[in-house]
Amino acid sequence: MPARITRMPAPVLPFLARYTPAPPTKEHLEWAPLPVVDFAKNSTPEGFADLAREACDAMRTYGFLYIVNHGYTNAQSERIFDIADAIFTQVPDDEKKRLVADFQNTGSYRGYKARQTWVGTKTPRSFLSSYLSVHRAVNDLELQEHARAIGPFLPELRAFTEHNHFGVVHPLLRMLAQGMGIPEETFVDMHNFDRPSESSYPRSDVEESQTNNVWLKGHTGTITVLWSQPVSGLQIKCPDGKWRWVRHIDNALTVNIGDGMEFLSGGYYKATIHRVRQPPADQAGYPRLGVFYFTMADDDAVLKPRLESPVLKRAGVAPRFDLEHAPTMKQYRTGVTSAYGVSKLLKKDDGTEEEVIHGVTVKHFN
Repeated sequence: MPARITRMPAPVLPFLARYTPAPPTKEHLEWAPLPVVDFAKNSTPEGFADLAREACDAMRTYGFLYIVNHGYTNAQSERIFDIADAIFTQVPDDEKKRLVADFQNTGSYRGYKARQTWVGTKTPRSFLSSYLSVHRAVNDLELQEHARAIGPFLPELRAFTEHNHFGVVHPLLRMLAQGMGIPEETFVDMHNFDRPSESSYPRSDVEESQTNNVWLKGHTGTITVLWSQPVSGLQIKCPDGKWRWVRHIDNALTVNIGDGMEFLSGGYYKATIHRVRQPPADQAGYPRLGVFYFTMADDDAVLKPRLESPVLKRAGVAPRFDLEHAPTMKQYRTGVTSAYGVSKLLKKDDGTEEEVIHGVTVKHFN
């Protein structure tokens, strides 16, 4: 007699309202001429080699690029924004307060950030955004507790983080390694999904869009993936010294180099200065919902240049710290996270402000 098969009903997800993004701006802005890297070419060795050249040139010149055909359809991307919106609109304030990140004491952004947390010389406290930072493991409740309304969607978010990590970041890391003439897995081996480190998403820029300027010098980690959304605000400082806007491309990724990769490459790849501005007049009043994947190297990865690179030997390296005392990713991450926006900075003659984190001079462009 054949075995009897019991079919379990598929879980029924609760209703999730559709997120309606703002229409793209119709204003004539000066757009940054960022290269577009088509991951559809990544299926052959020849295509990979072409992409590696494009990506490495972009990260040396701008520190930014776009990625298209990254593996998620428009519908899948829209679904992630639906979930991201619910993280802010469907979670009551008292639950958000209970899940606020204690970043000063833990050196981690995991959790919600309360408004009026950070201070700066030109950034009013009341204007900074609230956001949720989530560890990439997502459904590992020992690492992080989540709001009750988000629980049913954790499997989708876990799949999303895995796609970012293995489908976007790892291929790009291989390209950057090839561009330095070192084994392709060099940087991949420093970015293990299940080893201790930090990666996070998403973020609401509802209030940040109202600030005059929020200037950033790269990010703390190695690679940042921004899922493109239509409210304009992000600008980068181009090689000619001019600020230009980053254009929205439907279902594209805007990817940039962070401090960690600049350290590992000895400055060969650049963490470009960028800032968030008020949106154009025809987008004023629209909320800006951002979905990011901030990538960190493994906590024990030492952030010193890969001096075995023949490319670095020819180009020279520009380490920002004593190589014998190079910080690990965890030391640098927790140091910057704990101090950012709450520590007193040393003002310089050029208008910037500095602090030293584990032997690394961190410059703030406020």
